[in-house]
Amino acid sequence: MKTAIITGATGNLGQAIIREMLEQGYRVYGTLVPNDPVKLTITSPQLQTREVNLLEEASAETFVQSVINESSQIDAAVLTVGGFAMGDIGSTSSADILKQYKLNFETAYHIARPLFLQMKKQGSGRIFMVGSRPGDLMQNSKGMVAFGLSKSLVFRLAELMNDEAAGTDVVTSVIVPSTIDTPQNRKSMPDADFTKWVSPEHIGKVVSFIAAKMPLPYASPSFVYTIMPSI
Repeated sequence: MKTAIITGATGNLGQAIIREMLEQGYRVYGTLVPNDPVKLTITSPQLQTREVNLLEEASAETFVQSVINESSQIDAAVLTVGGFAMGDIGSTSSADILKQYKLNFETAYHIARPLFLQMKKQGSGRIFMVGSRPGDLMQNSKGMVAFGLSKSLVFRLAELMNDEAAGTDVVTSVIVPSTIDTPQNRKSMPDADFTKWVSPEHIGKVVSFIAAKMPLPYASPSFVYTIMPSI
């Protein structure tokens, strides 16, 4: 049985990806934020959850090692934890940038690093990080300076990891959804055209498909996957 790690298990995206990976026959380990007020309602004998503070490097490493001890191999990981903030240059302090850096980059790097080292050791694996259009192209970051800068590092990290793993069956990808259709986003943008948004479930299906079918990085034209609404 294949094993997957999903961070941010109680989020809309995290829950959708967990359901999809369970459907595909994975044993899933989901991370919970310590004292998370949101409760995960998914139950399965193949699902385990752990409280992990991804802002602490040692906590992330201990978690990954515990999964290795139990499952011996980690086949896929989807890192959904992150945060968002508005603000142009005039209203964005270095403290604001640091906060977004911690939420969007450190939470990814702290767990991606031990995952990457384990996957190189075992000879295969798929890591998915969540990017954003502001992070991919800085011209899309107008009014979202701290968010865009922090997310841009996710793309650079994936490039570095793929370069280091070149010639192996270890691939790191960045998924870039359009606006995700969640109750929270609908509430904050009630006049938007929801048909142009992408559902968490659709993202989950794309991730599981790529995890199963993705070629080696040198055989693929890109490691970035922009996810738009299904038609």
